Amino acid sequence: MNIQVFVGKKNFDTQKTERWFKERRIPFQRVDLARKGLSRGELDALVRAVGLEALIDRDAPAYRTLNMAWHGLSQEAEAMLLAHPALLKTPIVRNGRQATVGFCPDRWEAWT
Repeated sequence: MNIQVFVGKKNFDTQKTERWFKERRIPFQRVDLARKGLSRGELDALVRAVGLEALIDRDAPAYRTLNMAWHGLSQEAEAMLLAHPALLKTPIVRNGRQATVGFCPDRWEAWT
């Protein structure tokens, strides 16, 4: 099992997610999206696992600033997510080809 937790700004769900894995002594790799961002391959894998719609944080200030509503769910939207990781809903937890967005302990329990 190779768990990656992609985190953006520190929020309650991110804290709960990290605590959930630590309490169960499940090793995970923490990836700071603000520092590292996503690669094209990582984004493609996440889109296949959860869909583009689930990845976009419509409440983020960057969503309004960058007029993401105008871009819709297109190739342009994927390029915007790569260039501006603040648009991603976090935490994103990935285990190989499987992924979740947000706090989803039931799904993670099934992985272990």
